[in-house]
Amino acid sequence: MNDSVKDTAKRPVSGAPVGEAVAPASVTLATALREHFPDKSWRQVRELCSSGTVTVNGTRVLDSAFRLAGGERVAWNMGKPDPRRRMARPGFRIVFEDGHLVIIEKPEGVSTVPYERKESGTALDLIREAWRRQGKRATVTPLYIVHRIDKDTSGLVCFAKTKLAERGLHRIFKGHLADREYTAVAHGRVRPGRIESRLVANRGDGLRGSARRGGSEQGQHAITLVDVVEELPAATLCKVRLQTGRTHQIRIHLAEQGHPLVGETVYIRDFTRNGGKLIPCGRLLLHAGTLGFDHPVTSKHLRFEAPPPPEFEAMVAKLRRR
Repeated sequence: MNDSVKDTAKRPVSGAPVGEAVAPASVTLATALREHFPDKSWRQVRELCSSGTVTVNGTRVLDSAFRLAGGERVAWNMGKPDPRRRMARPGFRIVFEDGHLVIIEKPEGVSTVPYERKESGTALDLIREAWRRQGKRATVTPLYIVHRIDKDTSGLVCFAKTKLAERGLHRIFKGHLADREYTAVAHGRVRPGRIESRLVANRGDGLRGSARRGGSEQGQHAITLVDVVEELPAATLCKVRLQTGRTHQIRIHLAEQGHPLVGETVYIRDFTRNGGKLIPCGRLLLHAGTLGFDHPVTSKHLRFEAPPPPEFEAMVAKLRRR
C-alpha cells in the first residue's frame, strides 16, 4: 500500500479507466491520482480532473490542486463524456470586456490558443463557453490572438475582438508598452536585479536559452527585472516585470541564474546537474498578476490585477513552513 493513495476493499487495478481509492490528508488531488497513473505526466493527470472524469465523495472536482482532508473517496471514470463545454472552469473569469477587447484570468494548465489541431479546452474555448452561458452568440464575434502566456502559467491574458483593436494591441505588445508583472517562486536565494540576454530557440543542447558568448546578433533581445518579496526557507518569492515578452523568458532567465521556478519541468537540467534538489510541486509557480496598457481604440488607461490562485498561495504557505 502506498503512502499517497490507499486502496479500498475493492482494490482497483492501477491505471484502470474506472476506479476508486481512499486518500490520506494533506495531498492534492493530482498527487493522489498520479499514484494510480504512474505512466501519466502531471499535465495529463491535471487534464483528467479538468475533463470532469474525477469525483471526490461523489462530487465532480475539476481543480487538480484541490487539497484533500483525508478519508475522501476519490473516483475516476474516463468513459464519461467530457463536460468542459457545459461547465465553468475553476480559476477562469472574464475580467474586462467591451466592444474591442476581452481580458481574462486564465487557469494554469490551459493553453492560450490550440497548439495541436484538435486541442480543446483552450482559453478561446473558455471565453466562448462563457459567452454561451450569458446567452450570447458565441461564434459570431471573432477573437484575435496578440498576447499569450504559457499553458503552465496562470493569470491575465488579453484578446482583441476587432481588427482595429488587434492592430493597436500588436503595436502595444511589440513596442513593449504594456505593464506586465508576474508573481514567481524560484529555488534558492534569488538576488534582485536586471537580467538581459538574447534568447535563441536552441542554446546548443536542444533547450531554449540565452545565446552563448559571441552570439550578440543571435536570437531575441530579452530583459527581465526581478524584485525579491520574501525569502522562504528553500526558495524566494519574487515580483518579476517584463520589459520584453519572449517565449518562456522568465523561466529561462531565472533558471540560467541558478534559480529555476518551483514546479519547473523543462529548464532544470543545469540545476540538477549541479546538485540542486527540486522542490516537489504540482504546478509551475508563475502567475501573471498585473496587466496594464492604454486602450488601443479609446486610449483610456487600463490596469488589472489578479492575485495568485488558492493552490499557488497554499504552496507558498507550505514553503514558509519548510
